[in-house]
Amino acid sequence: MAHGASSPDAAARGPAPVDPRRSVFINCPFDDDYEPLRDALLLAVVSCGFTPRSALESGRASIARMDRIFQALYSSGYSIHDLSRCRGEGTEVLARFNMPLELGIAMSRRYRSDQASPHDWLVLVPTTAPYAQFVSDLAGFDLPRYDGTEQSLIQQVMSWLMIHPEALPGLPPTEVLKRLGAFRKAKAELKTAWGQIPWRLLVDAAVKAVAAEGP
Repeated sequence: MAHGASSPDAAARGPAPVDPRRSVFINCPFDDDYEPLRDALLLAVVSCGFTPRSALESGRASIARMDRIFQALYSSGYSIHDLSRCRGEGTEVLARFNMPLELGIAMSRRYRSDQASPHDWLVLVPTTAPYAQFVSDLAGFDLPRYDGTEQSLIQQVMSWLMIHPEALPGLPPTEVLKRLGAFRKAKAELKTAWGQIPWRLLVDAAVKAVAAEGP
């Protein structure tokens, strides 16, 4: 499995080169409430032999966020988009449109004539979301639904990734789910050491959790 180096010096130097054919751009909420699902998403991706990518991987404030998104997305052969937060929130009932925006960028990549193979994407929606009403242009796609649990998300993501030729067979979804505890323990240690965990070290911890013997 491709993943970044784990040394502090390597993490500080920024993202390591990755193979676009085994890279998956992650488009999901990055708040505390979504963190359990984000953990499951990262483990699902690395368990199939892919490298999770994110705008967070550069960690450099001198690069505009949209530039970081384009860099990570355009150097990834795949992307996963969770639209579960596209609903009104707070007293002003504001919806988050970052996820649909990044999905639109990913979808447009399929029509670039200068790429060897088209970008493929997965959109996840919760079972209760009437996505055909608020994103009617997606009504023609059979979008995978999940029930908001880690197990359901892992199953949907791994089922989609495993249809691609670059996927590596490994643990079944039930075994990946069991490794969440080890991954979260490693994350807690990294957070104590770093405060904000560098993306490369986060991915490395996910890879090690999946590769570890037993739950």
